Amino acid sequence: MELTPVLRSEWLKIRTLRSLPGALLALFAATTAFSAIAGVSDTSDPGFDPLFTALSGVVPGQIAAIAFGAMAVSAEFHPGALRLSLAAVPQRGRWFAAKAAVIAVPALLVGLVAALAALLVARAGLGPAADGLGAGEQVRAVVGCGVYLMLMALFAAGLAALLRSGVATLSLLIPFILVVGFVISDATGTVADFLPDKAGQVVLRETYDGALGPWSGLAVTALWTAAVLLAGAWSVRRRDA
Repeated sequence: MELTPVLRSEWLKIRTLRSLPGALLALFAATTAFSAIAGVSDTSDPGFDPLFTALSGVVPGQIAAIAFGAMAVSAEFHPGALRLSLAAVPQRGRWFAAKAAVIAVPALLVGLVAALAALLVARAGLGPAADGLGAGEQVRAVVGCGVYLMLMALFAAGLAALLRSGVATLSLLIPFILVVGFVISDATGTVADFLPDKAGQVVLRETYDGALGPWSGLAVTALWTAAVLLAGAWSVRRRDA
C-alpha cells in the first residue's frame, strides 16, 4: 500500500476530530499570550535573559502540544477504532509512521508561527531590554521553539501508543514537566540538563552555561522522542488491537 493514501486518511482524522485543532489553537494562544505577559516583566533581575523571557510562553504552550500528540494517538484506542484503522492499513509500522507524520507537521508549523508571534509581542513589551538580541539568535530560537514543540508532541504520541491511554499519558507528562523536572533540577544539578524538556529549552536562551548548547540540547530531546516512538511502535506491532 502506498504511503500517500495512509497519510491522507490520518490527516483527515486530525482535521475532523474537534479536540485536535482545538489543541493546536491552544498551543498558539497559550504560547503567544504568556509571552506577551512576560514581556512586561521586571528586567532588572541579574539573571534576566531577554530571549527566554520573550519565548517563555512555550512552557505553558508545550502542555497543549503534549495534549495534541497524546489525543491524536489515544483516539485510536477507543473501542473498535484501532481495528478499523488496521483493517484499512494492515502494515502496522506504516500506519504508525503516518500517524507520527501527521502529528509532527502541524505541530511544527503551529509551533513556528506561535514562536514568531510570541517573540514579536514580547519584544514590544520588553522595549530597550531586548535591543541587544541579534537576528541570528532570534531565528535560532524561533526555529528551535517550533522543533521543540513538535518533539514534545511526538514524545506524547509515542507514550500514548505505549500506554494506550491519553489520560495516563497526560497524567504522567504534565506533572513531570511542571513539577518533577524542577525538583530533579534542584536535587541533581547537571543530570537534569539531560531531561527531555530541560535539554530542548536551551535553544530558547540567549546565554547558556550548562552541559548542553542549543542544538545539542534539541538533539537530546530528539533522542528521547525517538526512543519513546520506537517503544510505541513496538507496542502497536506486538499487542492485540
